[in-house]
Amino acid sequence: MRIALQVAYDGRGFSGWQIQPDRPSVQETLEAAIGAISGERVRVVCAGRTDAGVHALGQVVHFDTRVERPLTAWVRGVNSHLPASVAVRGVWPVDDAFHARFSARARRYAYLLQVGPVRDPLWSGRAGWTHRPLDVAAMAHAAQSLVGQHDFSAFRAAQCQAATPVRTVSSVEVRRRADWILLEIEADAFLHHMVRNIVSALVNVGAGAQAVGWPADLLRSRDRRLGAPTFSPDGLYFIGPRYEGGGAPVVRPDRSWLP
Repeated sequence: MRIALQVAYDGRGFSGWQIQPDRPSVQETLEAAIGAISGERVRVVCAGRTDAGVHALGQVVHFDTRVERPLTAWVRGVNSHLPASVAVRGVWPVDDAFHARFSARARRYAYLLQVGPVRDPLWSGRAGWTHRPLDVAAMAHAAQSLVGQHDFSAFRAAQCQAATPVRTVSSVEVRRRADWILLEIEADAFLHHMVRNIVSALVNVGAGAQAVGWPADLLRSRDRRLGAPTFSPDGLYFIGPRYEGGGAPVVRPDRSWLP
């Protein structure tokens, strides 16, 4: 039997999603909690691996089990074995053809950025921050050059292990509310540090340090060395994957808490 779960987590205190020797990971934490309910060793597969300090609102995972439990057991039961920073928020029985990663047609990330002379300590680790005033209209204009299929070599980490740097971005949105800027980006897949490097480029545009056409110039250069330093992971959230077809999970993460 294959089960899919929607999971939210606070990335602080974890080395990232993937299991690593002698470091706490979301994957290891979740597998232990599921195993406590199933009574067997399980391995979970996620829709998108997140780095250390990166959060998730609608991560989707699947696992296979030989035992039958009420669906509520995979939510309330598993949650009773999870720390406060991780929670299962939904469950679906799926057929064996479903794969949390390979069945996803797109993935969506958001970056939450506080703008002001002094950082808000209540959002420490949960939002990025810059003291520089930002022109959101310029950022939104610059972001549109990233839409479409491109070689994102200029926005990938040096340690990225993806087979190809080509990705298709379907949308980039930049909007402001009071002292907060929210950037959302959807693509078929993402490279290592791709979103954080995009945020860094757009912040430089918004601050007037670079022209509106700079992100497009970076794309054409395919040279990461020409870009800005990678932005903090604090404000990065994996909103969730998008699936198509009958029987696939429909992920609707709660964004009501966002400023």
